[in-house]
Amino acid sequence: MAKKDHQEETIESASETLHRIFDGQGSSLGNQMADESSRYDALQKAKFPKPKRTRLIAIANQKGGVGKTTSTVNLAAAMAKYGAQVLVIDMDPQGNASTALGVPHASGDPSTYDVLEGRSSIEDVISVCPDFPTLDVVPASIDLSGAELEVADMPNRNTLLKEALEKYLRQSEKHYDYVFIDCPPSLGLLVINAMCAVTEMLIPIQAEYYALEGLGQLINTIGLVQDHFNPVLLVSTMLVTMFDRRTLLSREVFNEVKGHYPNIVLDTTIPRSVKISEAPSFSQSVIAYDPRGLGAIAYGEAALEIAKRSQHVLDALDARRK
Repeated sequence: MAKKDHQEETIESASETLHRIFDGQGSSLGNQMADESSRYDALQKAKFPKPKRTRLIAIANQKGGVGKTTSTVNLAAAMAKYGAQVLVIDMDPQGNASTALGVPHASGDPSTYDVLEGRSSIEDVISVCPDFPTLDVVPASIDLSGAELEVADMPNRNTLLKEALEKYLRQSEKHYDYVFIDCPPSLGLLVINAMCAVTEMLIPIQAEYYALEGLGQLINTIGLVQDHFNPVLLVSTMLVTMFDRRTLLSREVFNEVKGHYPNIVLDTTIPRSVKISEAPSFSQSVIAYDPRGLGAIAYGEAALEIAKRSQHVLDALDARRK
């Protein structure tokens, strides 16, 4: 019995093993592996608090290539993995979020295009992500690119998505903790529809020199939507993406953005990662494709930070409604 007790005492975690093997050898790879392992272990033990009511979040940045769709699908997948019921609405005609979440979205398939045009309800076009049973997806196809012109003369053209989403959430048997809307890289009618349908904006910002260029224009557009259509709308979250901790530039960009928006920039940053880029080609989020990798860990930590801020954000929204 004493021998068994001794064996149990000497069992170590993966991160402890890596620290023991590499410690003191100056191995940056070993230190990185140990760091990843300990962060992964911490995530598995973390409690993701659920918001008291559904959080409606649009992810937008008119600047392309900043990790907007990547952040949408991976934050949604991380939330679903750690216990939340999540709905993703793809409002980008490129349909990249639909691809990454493994749902069909060929031209002619039921999609957000049919919802905006009034031919279908959200319930008619919804699919379940094959990797996460609590993650539902409303896909987008290239057909959506014609919607802006086709609905331009409708009197309720700015609130088509809002009306469809409110109806679905009212009638659905499921209670969603989060609704994420992936916006196209523009400031057109599709983005206005997304902004009118949500109460929160999440803005991904690339850790590069031009990160703040165009951010003012986006904030200005959000302000116009607040003034004319959706006074409750709140920029609740900013997420720095494509962060390279080895470079001074990445750290400077993060500090600059954090200095401007100290209360809404997440402490978590998303690193540049081959696995994050590879995952969509396998019709997967990085959360499913490489769950123990640095990209999945970072998105998991960002999701945890968003979840822990829920009450603060909901309180701020309540204050705006008064």
